[in-house]
Amino acid sequence: MNNGTRLAAVDLGSNSFRLEIVRLDHGQFARADYFKEAIRQGGSLDADRNLSQDAMQRGWDCLARFAEHLAGFKRGQVRAVATQTLREARNRDVFLDKASKILGFPIDVISGREEARLIYLGVAQMLPQSDERRLVTDIGGRSTELILGQGFEPRRMESYRVGSIAWSTRYFPDGLLNRRSFELAEIAAKALLDDAIDTYRRDHWDAAYGSAGTVGAIADILAAGGWPGGTVTREGLDWLVERMVEAQSIDRVRLTGLKEDRRPILAGGVCILRAIFDLLQIDRMDAASGGLRHGLLCELVGDDGSERDVRSQSVQRLATRFGVDAVHARRVGDRLLAVDGQATTDWGQFVTIARAAAGKPLQIDLSRDGRGLQVIATPEAISKDGQTVGRLGVQVQDDPSLRDARFVTVSYPPLEAFGRAVTKTWDTSILTLRMMGRMLIGELSLKVEAGA
Repeated sequence: MNNGTRLAAVDLGSNSFRLEIVRLDHGQFARADYFKEAIRQGGSLDADRNLSQDAMQRGWDCLARFAEHLAGFKRGQVRAVATQTLREARNRDVFLDKASKILGFPIDVISGREEARLIYLGVAQMLPQSDERRLVTDIGGRSTELILGQGFEPRRMESYRVGSIAWSTRYFPDGLLNRRSFELAEIAAKALLDDAIDTYRRDHWDAAYGSAGTVGAIADILAAGGWPGGTVTREGLDWLVERMVEAQSIDRVRLTGLKEDRRPILAGGVCILRAIFDLLQIDRMDAASGGLRHGLLCELVGDDGSERDVRSQSVQRLATRFGVDAVHARRVGDRLLAVDGQATTDWGQFVTIARAAAGKPLQIDLSRDGRGLQVIATPEAISKDGQTVGRLGVQVQDDPSLRDARFVTVSYPPLEAFGRAVTKTWDTSILTLRMMGRMLIGELSLKVEAGA
């Protein structure tokens, strides 16, 4: 898809309906608009598992508002899904037939495992690329998803019928908070999650992440209470339960960071998360910014998210913003064509090839102002002051301005160096970005950049 293309993901969750609209920005999703409405259909199933008329109407009204924001979108730019409540509802077809017409796009009721897969995909694409084994938890209104994965590949996925709305309604029906209710709710959650012990045991993962509203809401409350930001710990959960028990009623809970739409279902979510911490021996869980909607967006662009590592893509986006990549390339007319005869269309792909070719001459074919240009580059790995650095030997054919170039030593591969520069001052990062970008595309000779 072209840079700037708009995409939208619609999530009909048990607690809230959400619409996320993004623009593709150099392979990454740049949020354009976000809308969330607490519909709470998960608390509106009767004894026969039928959605109430009022709950259906709330959903239809919300989707009508979403439809206004989706005017002009084509079918291939929008993905809408429904989760646990509509998986359970016996009269879901009544709701969905009208809902799809109002929204203007089909709505898919996805299975629990498919939801888990998409959640992991969304979480992974918002994290830096890593070989760490990840445990991802998503506590929704009527279901909880647990996923084990590595990199961008989910390996074990399961959905459990335990959620913050269901547990808050069942164990805290009048909003009353006491220690016995918390104990019963945690015991019940552990009973339903007991099968997870063997599959998700502690030696199967390196880091734990929490997606969706429950973990994020708890992390916000803990951060406001003085705990480390963006993180949930066992001690933090214990502290939160004590504050809630002291309040005796959910209406009397006064916690900075607690949003009103989360108040009615907070107790149930806390109990489920404590149960997961105990069962899977978790000490710390980081709140993840990605989730189901981001997984849906990945599906729309037709990949698994592995080409959109946040760190690398942020570097490329900054490079373009500061006139390093496309701007300078257009000005001097350089275009990357191939490396060693393999079609290679962007510098990011070139860097990947170069990193794996230490000591091997690479033939780089460029197009400059309509004429062909061939560059021979030999990446060489050396050790300097106990640190591995990259040394790039260059010999240029048919370009007199670069014939005297010898070596340029950099501490990191180009894209990684961009990223590290950004962590320093803006002035330094902009200068580094510009110089390295101009060096790559040939606007400045390697001789000049090396200071020779």
